[in-house]
Amino acid sequence: MDSSGLHRVALAVDGASMFHAQQKIGWFFDPRRLLSHFDEQPATTMVAAFWYASIREPQDQRPFRDALTSIGFTVRTKLVREYTDENDQRHFSGANLEVEICLDLLSVAGRSDEVVLLSGSRHLERLLESLRSRGLRLTLVHTEGMVARDLRNAADRFIDLNDLRHGIEKVETLHASAFSRG
Repeated sequence: MDSSGLHRVALAVDGASMFHAQQKIGWFFDPRRLLSHFDEQPATTMVAAFWYASIREPQDQRPFRDALTSIGFTVRTKLVREYTDENDQRHFSGANLEVEICLDLLSVAGRSDEVVLLSGSRHLERLLESLRSRGLRLTLVHTEGMVARDLRNAADRFIDLNDLRHGIEKVETLHASAFSRG
């Protein structure tokens, strides 16, 4: 806690991992409601919120990324790798954003009490171990059956995304949302 007695939270969202999790469970969360859920807990303040996205072109998802920035997320992107096979077919391989997640969370560790990580990547297990050794509480949010066991075991607390549905689900309105895919 900081000198004012507030519990300081850092939030990190692995966009690709969460997109696949949301497809599996059949509903999508609203990034604004997600941010509010973790920021509006009693005596809590959000010290940092990060969103990581892999993109094919620099302008991909621009309205979505701009909306994330406007509500308080720091958005990190990386281009996916493109390659051509022997039949001149274009293929894409995922952009690995784990290094960015590690650097950002380690950089805010000194001013945080808790890290909330939305990811299922087993590559982040060592990060959680390092953050725990610094005294941080670690909350992992994902979907049962889609999160690496090692990552889940490294966290202090696991929250199934479905348990948060009521408070964070994207609610469609009559007006086009800034978060709609277009």
